[in-house]
Amino acid sequence: MFSDMFIKLWENGIIQQGIWETIYMTVISSLIAYAIGLPLGVVLNVTSKEGIQPTYWLNRILGLVVNFFRSIPFIILMVAMLPVAKMIVGVSLGNQAMIVMLVIAASPYVARMVESSLQEVSAGVIEAAQSMGANNLQIIWKVLLPEAKPSLIAGAVISMVTILGYSAMAATIGGTGLGQIAISYGHQRFNPDVTWCCVFLTVIIVQVIQEAGTWIARKTDKRHGK
Repeated sequence: MFSDMFIKLWENGIIQQGIWETIYMTVISSLIAYAIGLPLGVVLNVTSKEGIQPTYWLNRILGLVVNFFRSIPFIILMVAMLPVAKMIVGVSLGNQAMIVMLVIAASPYVARMVESSLQEVSAGVIEAAQSMGANNLQIIWKVLLPEAKPSLIAGAVISMVTILGYSAMAATIGGTGLGQIAISYGHQRFNPDVTWCCVFLTVIIVQVIQEAGTWIARKTDKRHGK
């Protein structure tokens, strides 16, 4: 049923290591991408025409930058950003460089997801906070982010799954993980069982992320009972 290559990879712990490396790259990249994308998304929302502090020029500039990076296919962005990765982490190949690429690609995506989530907050709630004398910073921390929490969590799940998909391209710049195993040991050596094993394991990881995110979003949604 399984090829000798698959058995060898399993016995040597290479597949198990690939699972860990995929999860590691996804989690670390997601955390850093949200550290950048969350405040960027807040600024995009706040400075928009319907925001609490409309600032056309700032919103326009940030929007153009975000749209520029979002419009570049990830495989092309990886090649273009190799010098940037080397400048930041000292190498242009491997998992460290891959994390830099993932963060650069995911941060604009996260920013738009956050902006979209914040737009779902009722204008009435914001107006009520303003009538009580809350300043913009208080509205952001005590109204916008708490009210949008379920949507933000759902967006985080989508973002993590997207980053996981990007991480499968790690092999193209010397990265590891399930993507590298599928390409190097499966596709290039004509072992379809290895390739499909990596596909199956990736699907499992995605399902775990999806179910955990859905459960957390449901628990934080005040519109439904806890």
